[in-house]
Amino acid sequence: MTTRIMASAARGSAIISRISTTQSSATAASRLILRRGFAGAADHHGPPKVNCWQDPLSPSKWKEEHFVIVSLTGWGLLFYGGVKFFSGGKGKKEEKPVEAST
Repeated sequence: MTTRIMASAARGSAIISRISTTQSSATAASRLILRRGFAGAADHHGPPKVNCWQDPLSPSKWKEEHFVIVSLTGWGLLFYGGVKFFSGGKGKKEEKPVEAST
């Protein structure tokens, strides 16, 4: 058991001495930090996206969030207009005042 502890301590000290002698502390720390690989968004694929008011006639070039907002607004207006059209626009009734007979 003591030989295992001695062996692991020797390996640990060898690793530490190898890191400290071959590199400075900043580069040794950067080597131990995990890299994110392809997680960055630096390399875009396809054409750049534009705001919906800059190119209103081509939705394929819009940013995704603008496409969602415009689509939901359009569907809401279509639904609201359909309800108003098929209900006859009965939103406001005008009442005629009743004349008092004397």
